[in-house]
Amino acid sequence: MLKKTIEYVDFNGEKQSEEDYFHLSKSELTQMELSQKGGFQNYITKIVEEKDNHKIYEMFKEIVLVSYGKKSADGRSFIKKKTVDGQVVLLRDEFEQTAAFDALMMELISSDEKTIAAFINGIVPKELAEEMNKQQLKG
Repeated sequence: MLKKTIEYVDFNGEKQSEEDYFHLSKSELTQMELSQKGGFQNYITKIVEEKDNHKIYEMFKEIVLVSYGKKSADGRSFIKKKTVDGQVVLLRDEFEQTAAFDALMMELISSDEKTIAAFINGIVPKELAEEMNKQQLKG
């Protein structure tokens, strides 16, 4: 899980700073991997090699939104949806409409590979991040 401080100017013109949480579970990562023919990692490699900026942006957007949530006070849950007036609301939908989301996206798409890797490694389970780092050192 990644706890990220995001600084931005809100829609009232006020400077804000907030801490947001991002996490992908193993099952969510598996779902993402199975969602693309040939696997999600191969999809990422392909669009980066093609320098398809639109697809790269959409991929980052999806990763940010899928990983967004709130950590429960007791640390047992990572909450990604809530019920409002009997309707299920995804927290990602609310977050996407904030200036914080916009600031984070601009930070990520204008960052170097090291910053992006730190974000990705921060949102995946620790043991998986360690394995990804080992693979990068080998390759």
